[in-house]
Amino acid sequence: MRALERFRADDRGIEGLPIRLVIALVVGVASLSVMMNMLSGLNGMSVSELDAKPSPEVVGPGSDQVDITVVDADGEPVADATVVVRGGSATLDEVRTATTGDDGTVTVSVDPELGPNQREGTLQIGVKPPAGSEYTDERENTKILVVED
Repeated sequence: MRALERFRADDRGIEGLPIRLVIALVVGVASLSVMMNMLSGLNGMSVSELDAKPSPEVVGPGSDQVDITVVDADGEPVADATVVVRGGSATLDEVRTATTGDDGTVTVSVDPELGPNQREGTLQIGVKPPAGSEYTDERENTKILVVED
């Protein structure tokens, strides 16, 4: 019984606990801030998003040639990127692929078809960045619109 009363009367642990937790929290946040600042200063971890710019953006059903320019976030052309054109709501008989030249442009031959009672559709463009580059293509690219004449 005496041990229980001595335990109730002892308030040393409770007084020191909150200040120790506050100190640990402040030191932890400061350390995390320093580490995040160091990571954001590294340029090797940054990547640039690629986009595809088709010309013309609107085609009709049937055989057509489309020039596609692959550009980075600054609008500069990107060489050696692989362009993939596939059917979206319009259909293609097969997937078309090509690699961009030094000017970042590739010409792709497409033959889109629209379904019955379908007045318009789209072709999707995908871009595979050059190997070993700091480029990525995670966002959706511009689509080619297929419109019934």
